[in-house]
Amino acid sequence: MEEAGAAVVTAGEAELNWSRLSVSPETLESELEARGEERRGAREALLRLLLPHNRLVSLPRALGSGFPHLQLLDVSGNALTVLGPELLALRGLRTLLAKNNRLGGPSALPKGLAQSPLCRSLQVLNLSGNCFQEVPASLLELRALQTLSLGGNQLQSIPAEIENLQRLECLYLGGNFIKEIPPELANLPSLNYLVLCDNKIQSVPPQLSQLHSLRSLSLHNNLLTYLPREILNLIHLEELSLRGNPLVVRFVRDLTYDPPTLLELAARTIKIRNISYTPYDLPGNLLRYLGSASNCPNPKCGGVYFDCCVRQIKFVDFCGKYRLPLMHYLCSPECSSPCSSASHSSTSQSESDSEDEASVAARRMQKVLLG
Repeated sequence: MEEAGAAVVTAGEAELNWSRLSVSPETLESELEARGEERRGAREALLRLLLPHNRLVSLPRALGSGFPHLQLLDVSGNALTVLGPELLALRGLRTLLAKNNRLGGPSALPKGLAQSPLCRSLQVLNLSGNCFQEVPASLLELRALQTLSLGGNQLQSIPAEIENLQRLECLYLGGNFIKEIPPELANLPSLNYLVLCDNKIQSVPPQLSQLHSLRSLSLHNNLLTYLPREILNLIHLEELSLRGNPLVVRFVRDLTYDPPTLLELAARTIKIRNISYTPYDLPGNLLRYLGSASNCPNPKCGGVYFDCCVRQIKFVDFCGKYRLPLMHYLCSPECSSPCSSASHSSTSQSESDSEDEASVAARRMQKVLLG
C-alpha cells in the first residue's frame, strides 16, 4: 500500500498515478516539472498521467512541455474552471477525463481546440458532472471522438451539429435538462450506445430509426408518453430503458379531430380515386401538396391523409422482447384500428384487444416500462 502523497509508477514507468495526493498545486507543479525533465532522456515515453482528486484549479503548466507523448490524462474530481492552453500541447492525447469539476463557462475550453492536433487524436472525452449549459462548439469539431460524455451538466439542448461526430460510438447526455432530440442525431452511423435518461424529453423523432448500429438506448426518467412506430426498425437494439416515463399502459385512442379542409378533401378524392393529372394541369404548390400524401395504416381503409389525421397509441411487440406504445396516424375517426373496420364485429374486436392489452403479463410489460 502506497503512503498518502506518494506517486505510483507502473507498467515500466509508462504511467504516473498521482491520484489523491492532497498537496498544494504549487508542489504538484514542481513535481511534474521534475518528472518531465526526467522523461526527456528516458527510452520509454510517459503514456498515462492520473491526477484526479487533488486541489487543482488549473492545469499544471508542466503539461505544456514535458509530456508530448501522453495518451491519457485524468484530471477528474478537482476544482477546474478552465482547461488551459497546456492541453493543446498534448498532441497525441487519446483520452481526456475531466469529470466532476467546475467547467462550464464560455472559456472553459482552450481557444484553438478545433484547429489543434487533438481534433485528429482525441477519441474519448468525459466532461460529465460539470456546469455546461450548452455543448461547446469546439467539441463538435473533434472529428475523431468515439465516446463523448456530458452527463450531469445543465444542457438545455443537443445541437444539430452533433452530426459532425461521424465516428461517435457512445454518447452519454443523461442528467441534463434536454427537452428535444434533434433529428440530426440519426446521422451518426457508428453510434452503439445512446444515453438520454433523466432529462425532460417528451418525444422521440422517427429519424432515430436510422441508427442501424444502435445496441443500447436509455430513455428512462423522461416525459415520454409514446414512441414512434419507426423504432421497430432498430433491429440490433439489445437494451431499451424506459422506466420512469408516463407511458400509456394499455390501448389509448385520441379522437381529437379537426375536420379536413376543402383543399384536403379534394386532394384525398384525387388520390383515392386515382384521378390522373400531369405537371401541366396544376400549379407547383398543388403538385407538391398532392405529393405529400400519407397512406392510412389501416389495411381495410386504403385512404390517405395530408394535414388532418387521428392519433392512435397501441402496444406492439418488438422482436418478441418488448411491448412498446407506438403512435399510429389514421385518416379519420372511423379508422379505429389498423386491424378492424367500422362494423360491430370490429368494435368487439377492438374491445377484446383492449382487454388483452390490460392483461399483458407484468413480467413482459416491465421490460419496456422498467427495463
